[in-house]
Amino acid sequence: MHLQVLDIVIILAYLAGTVLVGYWVSHYASRDMAAYFLGGNKLPWYVLGLSNASGMFDISGSMLLVYWMFVYGLKSVWIPWLWPTFNQVFLMVYLSAWLRRSNVMTGAEWIKTRFGTGRGAQLSHLIVVIYAFVSIIGFFSYGFKGIGKFAATFLPWHLTPNEYAVILIGITAIYVVKGGMISVVITEVVQFCILSIASFAVGIIAMSKVAPQTLLRVVPKGWDNVFFGWHLNLDWSTLIPAADAKVAQDGYGLFGFLVMMLFFKGVLISAAGPAPNYDMQRILAAKSPREASMMSAWVNVVLTFPRYFLTAGLAVLAAVFFSQNIRAMGTGMDFELVLPYALGRFVPMGLLGFLISGLLAAFMANFAATVNAAPPYFVNDIYKRYIRPDASPKTYVRLSYVSSFAVVVIGILIGWNVNSVNGVVLWIVSGLWAGYMASNVLKWYWWRFNGYGYFWGMVAGIASSIFCVIDANTTRLIHNQPFVHHLLSTYSINEEVSIVFPIVLLLSLAGCFAGTLLTKPEDEEVLKDFYRRVRPWGLWGPVHKVVVAEDPGFVRNNDFFRDMFNIVVGIVWQISLVVLPMYVVIWELRRAAITLAVILATSAILKFSWYDHLDVREMEPEKAAVRAI
Repeated sequence: MHLQVLDIVIILAYLAGTVLVGYWVSHYASRDMAAYFLGGNKLPWYVLGLSNASGMFDISGSMLLVYWMFVYGLKSVWIPWLWPTFNQVFLMVYLSAWLRRSNVMTGAEWIKTRFGTGRGAQLSHLIVVIYAFVSIIGFFSYGFKGIGKFAATFLPWHLTPNEYAVILIGITAIYVVKGGMISVVITEVVQFCILSIASFAVGIIAMSKVAPQTLLRVVPKGWDNVFFGWHLNLDWSTLIPAADAKVAQDGYGLFGFLVMMLFFKGVLISAAGPAPNYDMQRILAAKSPREASMMSAWVNVVLTFPRYFLTAGLAVLAAVFFSQNIRAMGTGMDFELVLPYALGRFVPMGLLGFLISGLLAAFMANFAATVNAAPPYFVNDIYKRYIRPDASPKTYVRLSYVSSFAVVVIGILIGWNVNSVNGVVLWIVSGLWAGYMASNVLKWYWWRFNGYGYFWGMVAGIASSIFCVIDANTTRLIHNQPFVHHLLSTYSINEEVSIVFPIVLLLSLAGCFAGTLLTKPEDEEVLKDFYRRVRPWGLWGPVHKVVVAEDPGFVRNNDFFRDMFNIVVGIVWQISLVVLPMYVVIWELRRAAITLAVILATSAILKFSWYDHLDVREMEPEKAAVRAI
């Protein structure tokens, strides 16, 4: 599968143009750390939202989405709850505002807001820095493997996937390391526009080439139905036996159980707030808490339509025109390669070069955002805090260049030895995030939780998540218990979700409670300042009493039930935004019309229940209470 000369010219021109634009704007980022890492908090919310969506529209994730839709049909809209995708709804409703009110530069620096400066806070600060680097390297490896597989399918120079990945990472690093946040955001907006145009083009090609009746003849019954029962009930055995084998390998046969587990896990992870990566960085870079909330809402809108037009278009084209080739490959078929196979066969010359440029843009955007999120944790949270707090701004920026380069090198060394995109995803969502979750849920909602609890919860979580991956014998021992083995093998239950996630979560919770209850509460002044500034709801009764005693006009945050209502409506809204382009591409226009009606109804509800309430939230508590009355 090779590109034509025109396609290669388009791709090379795009790569050169992106580097030049990114490098050209890089001088704006060299003034100080705030400019380098957060764009000086001057970027509008809609620009940050496009940038954030571009970072999420990555090539590795797109390969997974296409393979999921090919194998699981429209039921695949629930599988991305692995991440979970609805964390953007929690951020939109309240968590982005809570986080932005801290007015800090990194997630580690935020620790001072919550736990002060004592020994427990110092340990918590250190463990967040460690976690940030581990998670960023994990995302780097995920992107590395995806772009290598993708490039090796198309590009004509007969290099290995890893060699292609190193070259493309090197090109992107030129402007990322030098340009910081502003360079990343501007290039990401351009990349998102290119990718969106190309994505809609692919969806339109699929609609023009595939009639609904033709599609239904090559997919199993129920493939076009977004709803599900307890079992998956998609029988590929007479069509593509390898797809049945893939369902068993993924462990998604008991689909109702899977979605329940993903929802339970997703709610807890979402309630913990964003991990210390590019998503958190975009929130902290917003001008105000209100704009941070609007940015998170905007991500849901701009990301779903183009991404799922592309996903549905490629999955439909592959199902109709490529099924015979997949059957011939037998059980050795790598379904992660459905996306590049479909592109190479069905997209015409010229548009193919443009689309590949767009997908390379997706990789570069995700890579740029990931790399740019790492240096603040080293420069701001280690070097500036512990080594040279009085260094010049130029020194900190130059050190940021060095730390960005170091992240790139370490990520390449680890990514080189990764075998599967899906394997990295499952470790991130079931191991690493489970280790992050317990400490970061409790920090928002329970006043008694302290720095020692945070530290030991994170230590237990990170250690157990890595141990569950490295020590396969332990996982195998649990898997071979008769009852567990019967469940996993009989019903094709995903092992990472059903075993790894609960183990890591329970060990992390044990560390949280042991560290908290065996040590003293945090200083009262720290707790009062956090409660006044962030204004969380939750188990803050003792702190609220002290604050009200000093300031009788202070009004507690009573938005819990409103926020929960908005989250439920927001999840329905988000799922509808995902499903609509998929229905359109497969010509299910009646269902598309119903979905559009749901989108309009939920949007109207959120307008009155969420958007109109944003201004009230950001007033001082006393003024907000008067206006609400």
